Amino acid sequence: YNGGFIGTDGLDAPDPPTIDSVTAGDAQVSVAFTAGTAGTTATTGFVAQVSTDGTNYSAGSNTGTSSPIVVSSLTNGTAATAKVWAINAHGTSAPSIASSSFTPAAPRALVAGGYDGSVTSNVIDYYTISTTGNAQDFGDLSYARSGSGGCGSSTRGLFCGGESNVVDYVTIASTGNAQDFGDLTISTNDGVAACSNSTYAYPAGLQSENDTINYRTIASLGNFFDFGNLNTATNKFSACASPTRGIYFGGGDINNVQIQYISLSTSGNAADFGDLINYSTYAENSAGASNSTRGICAGGSEAGTARTNHIQYITIASLGNGTNFGDLTVAGHSFDGAASSTRMTVNAGNTASGFSNVIQYVTIASLGNSSDFGDLTVARQAPGALSSAHGGLS
Repeated sequence: YNGGFIGTDGLDAPDPPTIDSVTAGDAQVSVAFTAGTAGTTATTGFVAQVSTDGTNYSAGSNTGTSSPIVVSSLTNGTAATAKVWAINAHGTSAPSIASSSFTPAAPRALVAGGYDGSVTSNVIDYYTISTTGNAQDFGDLSYARSGSGGCGSSTRGLFCGGESNVVDYVTIASTGNAQDFGDLTISTNDGVAACSNSTYAYPAGLQSENDTINYRTIASLGNFFDFGNLNTATNKFSACASPTRGIYFGGGDINNVQIQYISLSTSGNAADFGDLINYSTYAENSAGASNSTRGICAGGSEAGTARTNHIQYITIASLGNGTNFGDLTVAGHSFDGAASSTRMTVNAGNTASGFSNVIQYVTIASLGNSSDFGDLTVARQAPGALSSAHGGLS
């Protein structure tokens, strides 16, 4: 190569990539990068490796043909950095400059606000979804409210509306009080349903039987924008999302068993997805949550008073009706849900014994009844809930 000089093959390897960002998750990190200039032949792949001491990059590794690359099987709670190498037919590039430090962590759920029959709460609780046990105090909302829509990314949680147009935010990994994020396009009553992927938040049904859907980039503070309209105006309903599709379950209209969906990449109106199973209920004030493929709708009310223990599920990528999943151990309505990639929790609610502090959970991939998880610090109905898991899906 290159005029016959010997030992110059390394000059034909690619230039090192540049790491753009690292996003820590549950025992993993997603490494986003920009490729450097290719060598004499095209770049064929990349290797991302992780170090916990800044020297030995052997704590985790994965390959890929494009950005990002996810490195799994890391140790939660241990700080680390990453480097990326590029590969072509002539060899491997020099490493990228090390990333900023990141710390993988088990998914955390936050439950905020609600109403206990006499006063409205500003309390934010938190717990680790992968374990069981009682919740702990996280901090306070900027003001007491019920019916806010919880959603967010893997690092930032949003509580949208609930008796106003104010949106609060928190940094999920750090306890403390919520701060002002911006405003929704209209003031809300209660029962806001919100979903998100790792980039955008989508609160909907901002007033009683209203069809407004808003959106906003989670990483940047500011006011929300109009996204489109629900197919059926409603409120007091629930939501979940995959990376590409948002789902809204049922709502406060009598006999509203409709499931609606939006395509998260394109502003526009919601479309019909299918119907929930009609158990003589209309899924008012149910709990909704999902992993990246399966959405779950749990509990709800019949004629505004009776409480149900039914759990249903859908496959988010495939239009169709709800399918029976199992039963809640505590029937009720005015729940809210949070999820990791493997587990969904159902929080608080209005049950036969009154306002509840009970947390229930199911394993998303396995049909069956819920189990007891632990208790919230305050009994209440209509809180907002979110999680840091699977890219912020909520």
